[in-house]
Parts: sequence; structure tokens; C-alpha cells
Amino acid sequence: MSAQHAAAGADDGVGVLAVAGAAPWPRRVLAHAGFEVRAVLRNGEQLLLTVVLPVLLLIGVARTDLVDVGTDDRIGVAAPGALGLAVLSTAFTSQAIATAFDRRWGVLRLLGTTPLGPDGLLAGKVLAVLVVQSLQLVLLGGVAAVLGWRPTGFAAAALVLVLGTAAFVALALVVAGTLRTEAVLAVANLVWVLLAAGGGLLLPLHTLPDGVAAVVAWLPSGALGEGLRTALAGGGLAVGPALALLAWAVAGSALAARLFRWSE
Repeated sequence: MSAQHAAAGADDGVGVLAVAGAAPWPRRVLAHAGFEVRAVLRNGEQLLLTVVLPVLLLIGVARTDLVDVGTDDRIGVAAPGALGLAVLSTAFTSQAIATAFDRRWGVLRLLGTTPLGPDGLLAGKVLAVLVVQSLQLVLLGGVAAVLGWRPTGFAAAALVLVLGTAAFVALALVVAGTLRTEAVLAVANLVWVLLAAGGGLLLPLHTLPDGVAAVVAWLPSGALGEGLRTALAGGGLAVGPALALLAWAVAGSALAARLFRWSE
């Protein structure tokens, strides 16, 4: 290949490797997803956020009377809430912080010019989130089962989890792609605390004040929590929460596509 052709490949922002010698797109996405999963599992702070805290809160709500859950079936409330909290931790807070640092260090900009490409980069991130969440669900489900949880309605719950993941990943990319890293750290952690405490995840909406509950019901956290509790109690798919999550996912994706900046 001539020097002129090589220079042309470099100038177009893709590079020669994108034309020849690159692995197929699915393999590139899988490789990047594997890298993202290993990065999360090797990070103690990420494990605290995505695994340790949801497990501790699951046990605390299910086995203590410190929090009024509005029913005697504490595990029936605590387990779906912990699953929702795991989605919030992995799909929003963890993803927003990781993406913000990737922007600051120039990782996103550089990876976007490799054969992986921007689409492959984002696909790898989404796949990594789903893998980590699968591990979380197995762990939390096992702990909840030991505590006496016997859920039903897995198909409806799976759909709610997918919609919730899509909504929170989209919102994470909006935050991480528009704010500076320091602001992302503050916003992502503050949102986690607020939504965990009063966002309808750990506690059912009927335990919140009426005015607050009416607002929280339409937040992605409230819709996710209510959708999971309804599904896993055998009530089928809660249409209102599912539509709310879909709306958040579509709106967040549109905003991310319009506002996301690949470098800080």
C-alpha cells in the first residue's frame, strides 16, 4: 500500500486497520465488552457500589424493622428493590463515572478512531452492563432465596429490567457526555443516594407522601421499582411503569445522541 493511501486512511479518522486486518464487528464488540467487565470486577469501589451495597440493603430491609415497608412480606419488597438498585448502580452511576473518566483520559476519542468505532464502543459498553447485571441478579437472587423469597413472573420482570437498563444507560451517557468529570462524580453519586432513599426502588410508592409518590411514580427509579415488585409478585407486566421506562429510554437515547461529546 502506498504512503499516500496510508495517509488518506489516517486522515479520515478511521485508519488502515478499519479496512484490512480487523476482526469482525461482533468479535470486536465482545472483546471490548470483556475488557469493560474485567475493569468493573477488578475495581473495589465499583464492586462496593454494584454488589456489596445492594446485598447489605437487601438484608437490612428484609431482616430489620428500621424501615417501614408497608407490609409484612418484607422480603417481597426488599428483593425487587435490591434488584432495581443493582440496575441503578451498574447502568447509571458506575457507567456514568467510568465513561466520564474515559472521556477525560482521551480513551473514547482514541477508541472511536479504531476498527471498534463509536457504534462498537457503545455496543460493548451496553453488553458489559448486561453481563455485570446478570452476575448481580444471580447473587442477589441467591441471597434473597436463602432469606425465603419465592418469586414468580420472571418474563415480565426480565422485560422491566431490560427497559430499566436501557433508560439508565441512556441517562448515564447524557450526564457523562455533557459534564466535566468532577461534576459527573458529584451528580452520579448524589442521584444514587437520592433514588435509593426515596426514588421508589427500595420502598414502595405507597410508603411515600402522596405528593412525592405521584412524582416518583414517573421517574425511572419509581417505574423500575414498581414494575419489578408487580411482576415478581405474580401481577404480570405493569403497563404504566413499562411505558414510563420506555419513554425515559427513548428520550435519554435521543439526548445522548444529540449532546454526547467524545472528549472533554
